[in-house]
Amino acid sequence: MKTNIITRDGHIALKAELDELWRVERPIITEKVTWAASLGDRSDNADYQCNKQRLREIDRRVRYLRKCLTEQKIIDHTQEQDGKVYFGAWIDIENDEGETKHFRIVGPDEIYGQQPHISIDSPMARALLSKQVDDQAVVKTPNGEQVWYICNIKYNPT
Repeated sequence: MKTNIITRDGHIALKAELDELWRVERPIITEKVTWAASLGDRSDNADYQCNKQRLREIDRRVRYLRKCLTEQKIIDHTQEQDGKVYFGAWIDIENDEGETKHFRIVGPDEIYGQQPHISIDSPMARALLSKQVDDQAVVKTPNGEQVWYICNIKYNPT
């Protein structure tokens, strides 16, 4: 089951995507479909088939975004969160081998195409929640447990 929360930045990005799809891309594709349909036989018309497919993809994404944006709860940073890992935090971690990672904990709808973001539902995020700098987090993975140390926590990316 996925968590139904989102950062304010994520909400703004999804609204911008919805607006771009609905007001810009969909009218262009609809016009192309109409033009291709006017050429006659649609079964052998590659322009028609390709653009009709893209129109279905746009409509599917628009429906998803509209539903998602109305159901999600926006979570903003509060002063009480400072110094601990909570939703929306930017985190730097390191393991015993010296490997480092830098990412932000966000809602599941924000991770796609957004690097370096991880979902609040991921094992890594769950292990890090409520921890402070210099705490260790044990992350359970399919390959066994991994230990990570928290180096830095901030709620502003700059």
